[in-house]
Amino acid sequence: MFSILDTLKMGAGLAGGLMLYHLYAVSIGYPSAARQARAGYVLLAEKTTAEAKTAEMERQRNAAAQATEEHRKRLEAAQAAEQAAKDTLETEIRGYELILSDKNRACAVTAADRDWLLRH
Repeated sequence: MFSILDTLKMGAGLAGGLMLYHLYAVSIGYPSAARQARAGYVLLAEKTTAEAKTAEMERQRNAAAQATEEHRKRLEAAQAAEQAAKDTLETEIRGYELILSDKNRACAVTAADRDWLLRH
């Protein structure tokens, strides 16, 4: 079959081939290592993207909550100011009616007139 010399030649050829493949793989980078590195990079990029999206959504939620709170405060202040204006107007009306009643006079303004004045 094969002699020892043939076996040594085949072994030397195999070792030379492995050495050439190793030099080739080192010069261009091991394909399996590159695939693993890319797979790790893809996972890292996806994780970073998901974290950024989560942070942005949380920031927008907080901004919306803050805007809603500010709007609620302004609405309460406007309602309080409106109620204070109504109370002041009612007080002035009562005071005017008292002045008229002291002079034995009556106010000719009806409730419909008052409502119209309050609306305008």
